[in-house]
Amino acid sequence: MIAHAREVAPRECCGLLIGSGDRIESAHRARNLESSPARFLIDPQDHFAAIRAARAEGRQVVGVYHSHPSTAASPSPSDLAEASYPEYAYAIVSLASNPPDVRLFRLEQGAFAEVPITEGRASSAPTEP
Repeated sequence: MIAHAREVAPRECCGLLIGSGDRIESAHRARNLESSPARFLIDPQDHFAAIRAARAEGRQVVGVYHSHPSTAASPSPSDLAEASYPEYAYAIVSLASNPPDVRLFRLEQGAFAEVPITEGRASSAPTEP
């Protein structure tokens, strides 16, 4: 994800997270149809390709990722407004820090709650502020 973010900067990158349950096992790159430094829209063809690839391996799409090329790895108002899969994990890669920061969130009751990243697993419990 970090390499993808660096490759397309200053635009946002995006992609799908593949795994099972709460385990993220890989990331599947997608094209950003917005071609923007502040927004992303996953190409539907790439989304369906990720679904097919995951199913072929007995896994599923468990989330999405995107980058924030010049801002923190915190969800923006548009990230929240456009989040439509409450069962998904949402990863954000920030290139604004060195080294890049990667944070993971879940959608809970209309808001994002950060979850820890531990050896490829995302806990269902939010982190303490």
